[in-house]
Amino acid sequence: PVPTTPAPYVPTAAPISSAPASNRPAVQLTPGGMLTLAAGGGALVLVLGAVLVSMLLAVAITAASVAVCAVTVRSILKSDRR
Repeated sequence: PVPTTPAPYVPTAAPISSAPASNRPAVQLTPGGMLTLAAGGGALVLVLGAVLVSMLLAVAITAASVAVCAVTVRSILKSDRR
């Protein structure tokens, strides 16, 4: 057997391929577009807030109605026992 010496490892950089240029133009936001976007976001927040508040109000009204029904039924049952 003939002794061999290992070759030293020399790291090389991998070839970098650039991404192909997109045919679509970049989105540019004009001041009018920015204002429209802000107004739309504000309207969305207001509508979402109104929906959530109305749902909370519906739950509160339902809870109050159930409480009134419970008190009424309890009163009826209590008067029947006497």
